[in-house]
Amino acid sequence: MDCGPTCLRMVAKYYGKNFSLQRLREISGINKEGVSLLGISEAAEKIGFRTIGSRLMLTQLTETELPVILHWNQNHFVVLYRIKNGSYHVADPEKGLIQFSEGEFLQHWLSIHNNGHSQGIVLTLSPTPDLFKQEGDKNNGLSWSYLFNYLYRYKQLVLQLFFGLGVGSLLQLIVPFLTQSIVDVGINTRNLNFIYIVLIAQTMLFVGRMSVDFIRSWILLHISTRVNISILTDFLIKLMKLPMSFFDTKMTGDIMQRMNDQRRIESFLTGSTLNVIFSMFNLVVFTIVLAYYQISIFVIFLVSSVLYTVWVVAFLKKRRNLDFKRFDISSKNQSSIVQLIGGMQEIKLNNCEQQKRWEWERIQARLFKFNIKSLSLGQIQQAGTFFINEVKNIIITFLVAKSVIDGQLTLGEMMAIQYIIGQVNSPIEQLLGFIQQSQDAKISLERLNEVHEMQDEEPANKPFLKQLPTDRSITLQKLSFTYPGAGNEPVLKEINLHIPHGKTTAIVGMSGSGKTTILKLLLRFYAPQKGEIRVGNGHIDQISYRYWRGQCGIVMQDGFIFSDSIAKNIAVADDYPNMLKLQHAINVANIGDLIDSLPLGLNTKVGAEGNGISQGQKQRILIARAVYKNPEYIFFDEATNALDANNERTIMQNLEEFFEGKTVVIVAHRLSTVKNADHIVVLDRGKIVEQGTHSELTTNKGDYYQLVKNQLELN
Repeated sequence: MDCGPTCLRMVAKYYGKNFSLQRLREISGINKEGVSLLGISEAAEKIGFRTIGSRLMLTQLTETELPVILHWNQNHFVVLYRIKNGSYHVADPEKGLIQFSEGEFLQHWLSIHNNGHSQGIVLTLSPTPDLFKQEGDKNNGLSWSYLFNYLYRYKQLVLQLFFGLGVGSLLQLIVPFLTQSIVDVGINTRNLNFIYIVLIAQTMLFVGRMSVDFIRSWILLHISTRVNISILTDFLIKLMKLPMSFFDTKMTGDIMQRMNDQRRIESFLTGSTLNVIFSMFNLVVFTIVLAYYQISIFVIFLVSSVLYTVWVVAFLKKRRNLDFKRFDISSKNQSSIVQLIGGMQEIKLNNCEQQKRWEWERIQARLFKFNIKSLSLGQIQQAGTFFINEVKNIIITFLVAKSVIDGQLTLGEMMAIQYIIGQVNSPIEQLLGFIQQSQDAKISLERLNEVHEMQDEEPANKPFLKQLPTDRSITLQKLSFTYPGAGNEPVLKEINLHIPHGKTTAIVGMSGSGKTTILKLLLRFYAPQKGEIRVGNGHIDQISYRYWRGQCGIVMQDGFIFSDSIAKNIAVADDYPNMLKLQHAINVANIGDLIDSLPLGLNTKVGAEGNGISQGQKQRILIARAVYKNPEYIFFDEATNALDANNERTIMQNLEEFFEGKTVVIVAHRLSTVKNADHIVVLDRGKIVEQGTHSELTTNKGDYYQLVKNQLELN
């Protein structure tokens, strides 16, 4: 989904300007389908490029100033940055820098055949002076120092862990000298008692080291669990501060995969980092001892370790590319599973089990191909490291054996050296594992950064009002809004509307006319592109988001029922519901009969993991939730469309009393819901076409009359 903004980011960087991917996503109008070429063009012009979208033949493309953005395989975007000696150099956001022959290039690029000429789609970008006036984006997100603050919170436990690791390292250091003494002293002098003493000492060292390891594991478990929860909690806190528009452009699987990714950061902080510090301590100490025994062996070990490190580091870029593919496939897999389970009813009703299973299997096939590539890379890397390691061990064994034969080393010293070699191999492997894990953690950190760098819905440095003005009427002035996506038609066009305080305003219109969008703008899910929303004499943006929503009772078409008791679903913001308010909400929503029929009453669990409830029962719980809140403003979006006529009549009568003194906005199709409103607004294709009371509008026999005339005949 990010290939378009990424291509634009690459071209901007070519001209020396660094823009964050998140900023380019926003200005290119990204949605769940990605971006269009028009979206990339509009974003490029906003940051200071002059763009032309063209259909070109190959001869025309070779004369174009590079770099340019190409439409690739009819479903992707890449940057063409060089044409040289018949080779086409392409920067692909998915695969990196690739070189194509002319035939291969045309196969991917050409998409249109016009009058016998084959053409491809190109977006040319020329920098204007405005580009160089732009300030690039700085990386103000999470850093390694920020992450290490998580460890600093548990510094006492970390110090205990360091102490344990230090004691374990010192105990390990004694072992080669004991081994040497067994051979050189015990065996050479045939002194069995001395061997007994050394073996007892080795046993005590082993017991001590094992005890230290046990204690260290418990401390590490405490630290890692706490760090894991802290990172995830901070991520959720940030996620909950983001505007609703963020969730419109992110798949469920993408967000879930980011949350799973933080485990790699936790593992790196608590496992790899702490262990590698003491592995390095062991490495330094044992290599000094190795140099003390024989300098030539030390040199061989040093050279092989450098080769070992170079070999592993050479694969890091390839590993990074594979990791991005893993994330992409895994997030799609998450979304697919959520969809399969959540949509099982529709799947069975429409007999599409096979098609949906095949969709899932296609993702598994991609996952399998990825695993083959990952395994192949791992095996090549492992084969190289194994070869280097074994050649080193063979050379060292030969030199040590030769030194013993030549009398330069004793047999005990040879065994001590072999033990030391075994001990220094482990830190080297741990160090290289640490390099790989740090790369994984850095990639995961980048993904978390994408979320942490986004501006909060309510920035901490911006003052917000936490009180409503005396005049609580709402005014929409020349309000226009278009959903993200280049080329989308405006949903609302120059809307002027006054919603008086203490009155009920109904909004009606055909599906897609913009009724629900007005409610979402009033609830500040989105910001209007043009115009403004005023509360009294002040701008709605001056009021705190949390405070404003705290003053609003809402029933949306797609309202959510949590897997919890009915009482907790009505009083969602209270840990301990107020029973008087709860009973009042139940009475107004006419839901007492349902609660009385259940064995556990208000404590009955409903939602995905509880009792199944009908759509009408769900709507009554949502109405009770809005009433329990006792807000200043009420927003209903088709709040009674699933209710039977008797329930709807009772609830509307109950609500009339509840609505007194409150500002109410109702979106509905049913005449029975809107006819008693103080003011009715008729929308058509994003514009207000009629306003008035029910009697005035039916007398006029205009758009409102056409909408409700079938219902009038029934009454």
